[in-house]
Amino acid sequence: MTNQRLFLPAILAFLALSWTGSGTKENPAKTRPNLILILADDLGYGELGCYGQQTIETPHLDALASRGMRFTQFYSGSAVCAPARCALLTGLHMGHAYIRGNDEWAERGEVWNYAKGALDPNLEGQRPLPANTLTLGKVLQQAGYTTACVGKWGLGAPLSEGRPNAQGFDFFFGYNCQRQAHNLYPPFQWKNEEKVALDNAIVAPGTKLAAGADSLLEASYAAFQGKEYAPDVQLKEALDFIRRQASQGPFFLYFASPLPHVALQARDPWVAHYRQKLGPEPPYLGQQGYLPNRTPMATYAAMISMLDEQVGAIVDALKKSGIDKNTLLVFTSDNGPSYAGGVDPERFRSAGPFPAEYGRGKGFLYEGGIRVPMIAAWPGKIKAATANDTPAALWDVMPTFCSVAGVSAPPGLDGTSLRPALLGKKKIPQRPYLYWEFPEYGGQQAVRKGPWKALRLDMQKGNRTTMLFNLDEDIREQTDVAAQYPHIVRELEAIMDAEHRQAEIPRFRIKALDDVR
Repeated sequence: MTNQRLFLPAILAFLALSWTGSGTKENPAKTRPNLILILADDLGYGELGCYGQQTIETPHLDALASRGMRFTQFYSGSAVCAPARCALLTGLHMGHAYIRGNDEWAERGEVWNYAKGALDPNLEGQRPLPANTLTLGKVLQQAGYTTACVGKWGLGAPLSEGRPNAQGFDFFFGYNCQRQAHNLYPPFQWKNEEKVALDNAIVAPGTKLAAGADSLLEASYAAFQGKEYAPDVQLKEALDFIRRQASQGPFFLYFASPLPHVALQARDPWVAHYRQKLGPEPPYLGQQGYLPNRTPMATYAAMISMLDEQVGAIVDALKKSGIDKNTLLVFTSDNGPSYAGGVDPERFRSAGPFPAEYGRGKGFLYEGGIRVPMIAAWPGKIKAATANDTPAALWDVMPTFCSVAGVSAPPGLDGTSLRPALLGKKKIPQRPYLYWEFPEYGGQQAVRKGPWKALRLDMQKGNRTTMLFNLDEDIREQTDVAAQYPHIVRELEAIMDAEHRQAEIPRFRIKALDDVR
């Protein structure tokens, strides 16, 4: 939101005063809760046992849900990576946010050349958040929190004003660039603003099997398995941060795991486990991009179980450090499941009850593309084994964490604090609707109000036709009832008009709304 950014210094000064006024006589640095947000990458609504998954094993996340609250109507901020993360860290929906799509900042040169990007930071990363963007990290820093981002960033190239250390994070480790994260055995990671070399060769996404290689032999795929697995290295940095900060006062850890986003790459023993469990399968040869894999379904399942182990390790570190009861941990995903890179979302019913094939999962504003799991745990604060059907979205995280931290949320946010819902208050915050727009995959717009879901597609062609679905009766969004309920359509179209503000970046504009591209 432009106005929010223009007055950033004044807002931060206000937040500092608001925290000072809400402090206690005790040392607030030792009593305020720690905050951890774990964001999975392309994890579908139905890929956890606690959300109905029958094949892929997620015991740690299932246990987390049994100790906390599981949200059944939680939504991402968008249908792909970067805009979802922008909504998360700014508290703004896509009608107001600065980053509204995946923008590779291509005017810099050969940004899609993986090898050149690995060597030249000027070709890495995505279009940046502006320097004066008010992020969750900045607000919590101002409130006295030590902040860290570990994993995948995607909101500003290494040398830009959008880099993590310039956007409110005291510590960063991981992939700055989403494209570099398309190989989980990368040649390097960023640690703050320095490159840390990993013992892996440069293997560009899109590489195929060697000429003449036998696609049925595991040895033919050796080039796609390196020595240092980025998710392992990232987890170590996250655990080290928790241990360092355990006795130092409140911290905020944003752990943005690259799992289970393709390329399909995972380690034993999980790959071997699922090969045995799932049985023989044909190889993936790279027809849909990324990297070939001998056993794609076994590897994809392994990636989710490895993500689950990461969560278990973080919970264990909190317990061993004696701070689990003073830590709010939230787990969610940035969008629905992928259809690319050898993933078959229907094989595991990855989106649960929702269709997830191309056109319905990642990249689209149907439920399969934006409804995601969300689990919150806080021992002694959040009642165990509870479910909450409050409709909520990623842009609610910022006001929620501000409320829990005891600092006033910045003015102008689209999000609502979920703290009352988490703490089991009788009065749960209600909002009239949720709104999305997405300039990519043809251009889309959606509104959810009560049981009603309005959806527009192909808006870059000028289309403004609105489909209407009753999610209470048609959760799979199969029957358009717009003709039967024209008054509902008009009401939701008015919301679409009211919530859309023309994007500052021209490529994020939607022809049917802005008549410009």
